[in-house]
Amino acid sequence: MTDHAPSPVDDPRPGSAALSRALVVLRVALPLAITILALFVLHRMATDISWAALRDEIGDLSSGAIALAFLSTGLSFLAISQIDAAAVRALGLDMPWKVASATGAAAVAVANMLGFAIVTGMSVRYRVYAAYGIDVARLSSVFGATWLSYFLAIATVVAILLLGWPAIWFGASGIGTDPLLGVATLLIIGAVIGWLWRGPRALRLREWEFRLPSGRMTLVLAALSAIDLVTAAAVIWVLLPADLGVGPAQVFVVFLAAISLGTASHAPGGIGVFEATMIAGLGAGGRADVLAALVLYRVIYYLVPFLCAVLGLAAVWGGARRESAGRIAGRGYRLALPIVPPLAAAMATLGGIVLLVSGSLPAVRWRISTLGDLLPLGVIEASHLIGSVVGVLLLVLARGLWRRLHRAWAAVTALLILGAVLSLAKGLDWEEALILLSLAGAMALFRPAFYRRGAGSLRLTARWLVSLVVLLGVVLWIGLFAYSNVDYRDALWWEVALSGDASRYLRASLVAAVTLGCVAFAQLVWRDTRRIVPEPIPDAVRRLVAESPVAEPNIDLLGDKAFLVDPEGRAFLAYADTGRALISKGDPVGDREAGRALLWQLREQADRMGRLCAFYAVSPDWLPAYIDLGLDILKIGELARVDLSGFGLEGKARKDLRYYIGRAKREGFDFEIVPRDRVPAEMEALRAVSEAWRRDKPGGEKGFTMGRFDPEYLSNFDHAVFRDRETGRIAAFANIMRGAEGEEVSVDLMRYDPEAKGVSMDALFGELMLWAKAEGYRWFSLGSVPFAGLEARPLAPLWARLGGFVYTHGERIYGFEGLHGFKTKFDPVWTGNYLAAPGGISAARILYDVNVLVSGGIRGLMK
Repeated sequence: MTDHAPSPVDDPRPGSAALSRALVVLRVALPLAITILALFVLHRMATDISWAALRDEIGDLSSGAIALAFLSTGLSFLAISQIDAAAVRALGLDMPWKVASATGAAAVAVANMLGFAIVTGMSVRYRVYAAYGIDVARLSSVFGATWLSYFLAIATVVAILLLGWPAIWFGASGIGTDPLLGVATLLIIGAVIGWLWRGPRALRLREWEFRLPSGRMTLVLAALSAIDLVTAAAVIWVLLPADLGVGPAQVFVVFLAAISLGTASHAPGGIGVFEATMIAGLGAGGRADVLAALVLYRVIYYLVPFLCAVLGLAAVWGGARRESAGRIAGRGYRLALPIVPPLAAAMATLGGIVLLVSGSLPAVRWRISTLGDLLPLGVIEASHLIGSVVGVLLLVLARGLWRRLHRAWAAVTALLILGAVLSLAKGLDWEEALILLSLAGAMALFRPAFYRRGAGSLRLTARWLVSLVVLLGVVLWIGLFAYSNVDYRDALWWEVALSGDASRYLRASLVAAVTLGCVAFAQLVWRDTRRIVPEPIPDAVRRLVAESPVAEPNIDLLGDKAFLVDPEGRAFLAYADTGRALISKGDPVGDREAGRALLWQLREQADRMGRLCAFYAVSPDWLPAYIDLGLDILKIGELARVDLSGFGLEGKARKDLRYYIGRAKREGFDFEIVPRDRVPAEMEALRAVSEAWRRDKPGGEKGFTMGRFDPEYLSNFDHAVFRDRETGRIAAFANIMRGAEGEEVSVDLMRYDPEAKGVSMDALFGELMLWAKAEGYRWFSLGSVPFAGLEARPLAPLWARLGGFVYTHGERIYGFEGLHGFKTKFDPVWTGNYLAAPGGISAARILYDVNVLVSGGIRGLMK
């Protein structure tokens, strides 16, 4: 076909590339800066606290305070669970409230362990909601409703504090705050509630529309959010020492600041940053009892809910699997399956933290002495070093669990078991060994959830790497805190003794840092080059192409694609693997039901490999099937087809076409059809025309959606040629792609010798259409025009407006309007041409990959 893939489109806004780079740098630099500053503050404020004093303070905390902390935690997570359930009910989504409740609580527990609260929480919810047919747009409405309620709850509590305790906002400075600010905040909140109360509301952001809950339901959500915030802060309040001299209002204000900075740091749970902010905000520097309260807060509010989520999911998963006898069935299994990958990633993160923190703390004296009687010192030292490496690897491989990689699951399970052995071998730390073995047991139970065999999706994002660096920095500080009384000197690095905890910490920290550095370097240079390669064209594909009424599938004989073929040979799907995505060219060919099964097969194959999946240049008839796959639909242009029943050279509209055809004849060229069995004999003559045509053309030969000069490929077709009447030399040619049953004819490779005076594309097209009409064909396909037919109106989706801009202003680069104008001369019927792909930035990546496939690689694309 004379079909072209759209070129990559630059953002038309000036400076957008520089702005994008600046934002990327900011997303990396800001979390690191916050963490470094927080660790510096924490180190200064904990200088006078010893590890022994901290352990004593933790042991001295009253059982009553701990019981109240657990009660507050339970109330907080109960409120969290009801927020999701209420939001689902308010927006009228078809999802059981019990599932929504459990999902909300699990999402927060996982987000607390992994960090990236917004991204992680949204991802966990989406995995479950999608199983109930709730798409991203409606999930965004749920997420938007919950965050609106949180903002309203925070604003309400802050307004109350401004009215009752205005001075707490400036602490010891003595500067007060006008209570009128609190009144103004309450008035704004009331205005928002009143606006929502007056009727259904929605917010529109580009192509996304967010439904908002009613005013009444917003009040309910805000109340639940307020309960969550207040009870979460109460966990710390009841654990703090009574003589600290701060009230609950001040604790709440500092708590809000701490969780905000902790979220911005990207560290899991804001670890380190949260503690530094709390200590600084409460003016509690140097107090071991305050640091002990914060450590216990971590255990009660973060670790215990997470372990409950793990145990609960394991119970649901195991019970559902027994009931289903190996089949994916049952509501419990349906709920558990989507949550397993992020929960397993959090489990691996927890295992890594346990090993790294354990390696940074002094060993218990009697245990290390007993161990010295059982194992050589070299084994103990090696176990300590290897344990730190295992801890870093667990943090890294958590990304692979998030992406459902089978090899990541196998590696994490083995590393957890190895970590348990090392915990015993380095200090008889049976508590850590028990935790790691429990995590390994849960991981083994979840094995069916990790089915992807590819490695590409293990690549760490910049945000994930920042999180690892931040977490390792916090662990290193824990060691510095634990050994703050040690006189650091060069000899410590080489000291090997049973009592040399500080030396082991230094060496293990160095090994952990080097391991993470090697991983980061590998991420910069590593590329997964394994791809599905094109395969010989199966006989079933050739048969189905010949039986297809549509001419377009003939392009699949090019030999640059792989194939999925129905077991009974009823349908096939042609696709290419770019290393990042499996991209199909066009719709399935053959039986419709068999074709639908192949669509799912390709989608599932891409999922197993950790690839994106997309279907390029598809027709409107198949769009419902692509929507069922969970893909977004983007219009990428229009296809032009000429109805041959009314085609002719008569009339004023065909004046130019009559001229071009007549001119070719006057210049001594005759139109001729060369049968496919004679094409090999004419191949060198065709090659000479092709080389003359390409002499001044940029780039190399094309592929994927466009044919190239390949003798094996061209030998599949009859050819239309203009031949010099006197010399017999061919001056122009086009391969003819025929549809079955006289339905359609088209062409792919059209080339002419620029020095052949009188020969033109118009003449060749005109003669071909007259020939096809005489042969009894109904349609002649002219191919597609990229970006044609896209509405650039202000209310149109962003993609349509951007495509419309490129179509209008990209003439100098590609000639979109010129191509459209050329085809319009034949009075075609225009139909939409579409891309079915994941939404957002993934669609742009797919379009880029298609360009690379068409142009024959990066070098061809640049040309």
